[in-house]
Amino acid sequence: MTTVDTAKPTLSEVARRAGVGRSSAARVLGNYGSVSAHTRERVLAAARELGYETNELARSMSTGVTMTLGVVVADIANPFFAGVLRGIADAAREAGYGTVLVNTDEDEAREDEAVRLLMGKQVDGIVIAPAGGAAADPNPLRTAQLRGVPIVQIDRTLAGLEADAVVMDNRHAARDATELLIAAGHRRIALVWGPARLGRQTVTPSSLERWATTTELTSVGERFLGYRAALDAADLELDPAIVMTGEQSIAGVRAFVRTVLATPRPPTAFIATELDAVIGVLEEVHAAGLRVPADMSIVGFDDSPWASVFDPPITTVRQPVQRLGEHAARRLIERISGAGGEPFVDHLASELIDRGSIAAPRG
Repeated sequence: MTTVDTAKPTLSEVARRAGVGRSSAARVLGNYGSVSAHTRERVLAAARELGYETNELARSMSTGVTMTLGVVVADIANPFFAGVLRGIADAAREAGYGTVLVNTDEDEAREDEAVRLLMGKQVDGIVIAPAGGAAADPNPLRTAQLRGVPIVQIDRTLAGLEADAVVMDNRHAARDATELLIAAGHRRIALVWGPARLGRQTVTPSSLERWATTTELTSVGERFLGYRAALDAADLELDPAIVMTGEQSIAGVRAFVRTVLATPRPPTAFIATELDAVIGVLEEVHAAGLRVPADMSIVGFDDSPWASVFDPPITTVRQPVQRLGEHAARRLIERISGAGGEPFVDHLASELIDRGSIAAPRG
């Protein structure tokens, strides 16, 4: 009967096989310090022959580096963040880093817990989509920075946090979408969804403006500001009654659409700023017996494969979500590696895909 040696090879055994000192082998396998190219090649060859696996915990304790990025996102089930995560993971792996992912469900308390968890795991840096509005408390992230952990914000930003950010040019994208509908002749354009944190009893043009710049997620607020800028440029009234507030869900969208379609001056077009918003609008428009685009025009965000095969194909704002993640991860790795300079915001452009869901309003 053959016996299998299950004992793990040790660092000393690798050093003996390579014919070098233990400290030289440790520097090669721990990826720190300096050794000659010849020594590095011999140690790595010996490690492969013996099946040696680096003790990552021990290496991190000796070097202070874990080669790990922490990633904090709002909703891993959202296709937008799925694309972002793919970009982060690919860029991290290319640079030799692993990733640790934590989901917050847009909850600030969970976000604080996530940051503490990642700090406890000694990640080298954190990419985060902040759950709070523009004016939310940045102190938990500042604490991480004070402990030497670089932060890169993604998709959203906090006004009080001095950290790099990689975001979409949401204001420009929303303005382009609104202008496309205005050019088709629409004057009553509903925005779905808008401020989740603003009660309908307080909704006025000025309260919407305050919300967009302070309370809500900056990505959502920027889209509202782009929508408003297009209306202002066309000398069109901003009507808060056709800007959705409150519950951000498919059910909430359907309730809003049902309400505005029953008003004396219903919208003739919708801008849906999230994939679930697009679904909710389409479901309720069809339930009302309306046809797209003959009776109702629609522009959506977060392009999806089904948007091009839907009947009719849906005009959407396509966001380079994977590139967003790649840029954020690479910038974070630069900071971890010692890159200096003032924090900056990298705005990535989106693409408006004009398909078949826009027509001139009837009558």
